[in-house]
Amino acid sequence: MSSSPVAAFAPLRHSAFRALWIANLASNTGLWIQNTGAGWMMTSLAPSPVMVSLVQAAAMLPVFLFALPGGALADVLDRRATLIAAQVWIAAAGLLLAVLAALGLLGAWGLLVLTFAIGMGTAVIFPASAAATPELVLHDDLVQAVALNGVGFNLARALGPALGGFVMAAAGLTAAFALNAVGFLALLWALITWRRPAQRRSHLPPARLPSAVRAGLRFAIAVPAMRAAILRACAFFFFASAVWALMPLVIREGLGLDPAAFGLMLGVAGFGAVAAGTVLPMIRDRLSQGRLVFFAALLAYAAMALLGLSRHWAPAAVAVLIFGAAWLAAGSALGAAAQMTAPAWVRARALGVYHLAFFGALAVGSLLWGWVGTKMGVPTALALCAGSGAVAAVAVRPWRLVNFAQDMAQRVKARWDRAAATMPTPEAPASALKELLHNNSGRVLEVVRYQVDPGDLDAFLAAMRHVREVRLRAGAAGWRLYRDLARPDYFTELWAVDSWTDYLRHAVRLDEVDKAALALVAEMHVAGRGQRPPGT
Repeated sequence: MSSSPVAAFAPLRHSAFRALWIANLASNTGLWIQNTGAGWMMTSLAPSPVMVSLVQAAAMLPVFLFALPGGALADVLDRRATLIAAQVWIAAAGLLLAVLAALGLLGAWGLLVLTFAIGMGTAVIFPASAAATPELVLHDDLVQAVALNGVGFNLARALGPALGGFVMAAAGLTAAFALNAVGFLALLWALITWRRPAQRRSHLPPARLPSAVRAGLRFAIAVPAMRAAILRACAFFFFASAVWALMPLVIREGLGLDPAAFGLMLGVAGFGAVAAGTVLPMIRDRLSQGRLVFFAALLAYAAMALLGLSRHWAPAAVAVLIFGAAWLAAGSALGAAAQMTAPAWVRARALGVYHLAFFGALAVGSLLWGWVGTKMGVPTALALCAGSGAVAAVAVRPWRLVNFAQDMAQRVKARWDRAAATMPTPEAPASALKELLHNNSGRVLEVVRYQVDPGDLDAFLAAMRHVREVRLRAGAAGWRLYRDLARPDYFTELWAVDSWTDYLRHAVRLDEVDKAALALVAEMHVAGRGQRPPGT
């Protein structure tokens, strides 16, 4: 793909992605309008700081509660159907909110309940929609598609509050809530008209929700690249949240400006994000994902320090512009790393964990840096956050955002056909035990034994580290490699799955790169080069 600025918009040439991107922009803008209207309405219904703050809590709490289960549903059920069902739920809650507001029947707790209900739907939408992105574009366009999704989200974040204030002033709260519902209906229509490619039907029964959730958590914890994306996201967003938490105070108290200026500053941040999105293809040609996140984080913290020191709107606007660009660059790189690391069978669940960490870091960071700003002053809080964030960026840099499949593809490309031909296949279970094997049969343990030439020992152990990741990527509940003390050239590999059905799923989840990684280890078995090692 070309690295010219035109490449920044290359994913939009895919009609399905373009339609859903535009609909998501409308929907997210409506969501920010609704949140702005809900917060303003609460100042009339129950004008206490606690009740007003509960509006944002009601919007964000569902992400903590339902992002992972929602991602599991999107993996277990049809992803398009899950998105449509969640969108119907959101549109219904939004319409009910508008109707009750128009009739004067909406109280403080009713507003919180319906805000929470809308948040439940968005908690499902976030991971399911992100997991669907690889189905909408070519592989070469995926990273930039994630960046464009970030551009759309930041545009909505910049436009929504300002548009919400204008709509409330011109037509009232009911119109703001109704506009939100219309935005969700637009996304619903785009989902209905999306012709998702036919998916391969499995003869296995669908996974149960608790088991699917556990598999998603195990994957996120066990796979190094996914774990690195989540941990580095926590490290970045925890400190970067200080700007969003303290910017209103910077604008009002530090610069002495009015709410209109606050809206304009949000727009400047959105413009910075859009600008970053257009130049990201050229930057990615020169920097790896890990280095891009590192330098974007340092740039964001430098902008944060400048914002804290600013006493005039001009340097503050420059700081916000730079911060918006760095926010988009780091966020899109981290999101793309998470999406490209997770295979299709677990992608929505893994992204559910990622979004849980993302919103959790934002929420906890906002609370902490808001408290520090109250105790020590906003400029001091921003300076302290910038310094500690830079230290954290250096500390987490060794966590590599390397996609395992891409790494292995480069290693085995020349030997692909021969490696796939020697792929070990599991032995059939004994006929006397077949009747005991079902979805509730309990854990199943697989054992593979290897005899390794001493000269291949280092290469074997290095390859087995990749095998461990293959097993865990495919859903294994645990993995171990043991060495025989009496015969040091003998090794035993053991891995377990939750049930016989999960064992069968394990085999179909392996892609060509996974099979090649397993076959490379099989070739080191000295009892028969290119033959399957003995296993039970």
